[in-house]
Order: sequence, then C-alpha cells, then structure tokens
Amino acid sequence: MTNPPSTHWIVPFAASLSEPCQHALPRLADAKALPNLRRLLSQLQETTRVEGDEYALSMPHERVLAASMGWPDQDGHLPWAAWWAARDGVTLPDGAPWGLLSPGHWLMGRDHLTLLDPATLALSEAESRTLFDAVRELFESDGWTLVWGASQRWYAAHPSLEGLPTASLDRVIGRNPDVWLTDHPQARTLRRLQSEVQMLLYQHPVNDAREQAGLATVNSFWLSGCGPTPATVALPAHIKLVDDLRAPMLADDMPAWLEAWAQVDNTVLKQAVQAAEAGQPIMLTLCGERHAITLGQTPAAGLSTRLWQSVKRLTSSRGGPDLVALLNSL
Repeated sequence: MTNPPSTHWIVPFAASLSEPCQHALPRLADAKALPNLRRLLSQLQETTRVEGDEYALSMPHERVLAASMGWPDQDGHLPWAAWWAARDGVTLPDGAPWGLLSPGHWLMGRDHLTLLDPATLALSEAESRTLFDAVRELFESDGWTLVWGASQRWYAAHPSLEGLPTASLDRVIGRNPDVWLTDHPQARTLRRLQSEVQMLLYQHPVNDAREQAGLATVNSFWLSGCGPTPATVALPAHIKLVDDLRAPMLADDMPAWLEAWAQVDNTVLKQAVQAAEAGQPIMLTLCGERHAITLGQTPAAGLSTRLWQSVKRLTSSRGGPDLVALLNSL
C-alpha cells in the first residue's frame, strides 16, 4: 500500500526583481513578519529547485504546475489554453492546437506600450461577448476557429499555432507586449491580427461606452498557452495553488502585497505548520520571477542532522536575513 502524496502548496509571486518589490522585501526582515513561514523554513529543507531567468517565456510557477500534471518542460509551449478551457467548462475539439486569447488594453505611453492586467478591466460578460463576436468574423475569415470561454478568456485554434512559443500572460502584464512577441516565423500572422483587431475595435460602441464611463477600453489581445490538449488538464488533488499574491504583485501594489503575504501566512501556512507538526507529509514551493524552490521534509534524521536543524531553528527565530535572502534568491 503506497502512502498518499504530500500536500503541496505552491505560492507564485513570492518575490520579484521589480524595484517596488525590492524596496518592500526588507519589511519582511522583522522577526514578527510571516511567523509561520519562518517556522516552516526552520523545519523543512530544500528538496528541488527549478532554475530559470526573468526572460523565460514561462513563469517558474507555471513550470512547477505543469510538471505536476506530467507536461513536458518546454519554455513557451505549456498548453494553458486547454487547462483554462477545462476550468471554464469548455470542450475544445481534439486534433488542433489551441491558444488562449486574452482581450485586454494596451496602454500607449510616451515611449512604449504597457499591457494592463485584463482582470482589472472588469469586463462584463455582455461586453466580452459583443467584442468576441466582432473579432470572430475577422479571425474566421482567416481560417481560425474561436470559442468564447469567459469574459477574460477566449480560445482560438489555427494551424499556425502548432509549435508556436508564446510568453505567459503573467510574464507580460505591466510590460511592453511588443518585447514579448517572439520572432518565430508563425508569429507574423499574430502580429497582423493584433493590428487588425486594434483597428476594428477602435471606436467600437462597447469601447465608446466604456470610455464615456471612464473605463479602460479593449483595444487588443494577448495570445498564450498554445498547444494540443494534453492527457491531463487538472491539478492533482494534493496540489494547492495559492494565488493571493498575484494581483497585488502585477499591480506593483506593495502594501497590498505585504498584506496578502500576511494573510497567506496566517491561513495557508498556518495550516501547513499544523500539518507538519502533526506528522503529516507536506511540501511548499515558493516561486519568483526566475526560480522556484520546493521545501519538504527529510527522512528520519541522525543526531548530527537534528543538531543542525536545532541550530537553524534558533537562528531563524531571531528574525535574521534568512527569509528575505531566500525570497531574494527567487
């Protein structure tokens, strides 16, 4: 009889290289900050580490989640469209590569564009469906198949998506989308469609109404998560995704991010501590922009290991730089 897998909490956006986050991280050096995370760091050891860099198309947490579902670790080729479609209750026909179309607003600045988080647009279902119908004819005339999934998620299929690497939406939000459009030959079609959609939606009645209401318009889209539907499109039951830090991090709202961290510590990580101290197997993965570190329990330790763990526990309780150093390493 095999033992059940360890409960595995995965925490994306635990830290960032952004200037606002780098200014905020020292706040967590206080010994009273994130007490449950500190306790876990004193009890667990690093078991695996996913290495990467801030220029990779896929985020570290996406690679960890993909690995839990048995997907190949291919940068920019993780089929998140199929995963999101399953969550939206949408069945995507087999035999074609699908991509996730995220309707959004590309903010025109003086020097460059910035992709706003689609979630902040508060796009209603009626608005989304109307805009979807407007762009669907454009896509279908070019041989694409489009399926509406949710206000923020449309799905598209086309032969050009076969093998097309795309940057994760989480990677591009708050940045210049032009920089993240790959130079893959098949991306030329995508660039053309983005330009045509921008012209099509300019002064669209939905956007006119949103503009009059002081809301950001929908003037383009981002394509990501391309690929055929994999055999597994659901996270294993022992995987617990903790995405509370995502929205404030992407908005560079560090007070809200610190508050979200405190809430995660007081709820999720408190539960993890209780489980660990009750003898239950647990794992914790902290993900940043470049790397992901998984912490877990080790087999029964010898005397020297137990002594080392006691020293580590004592030094961690003093509120030293261990926690901040770990987050900075992500």
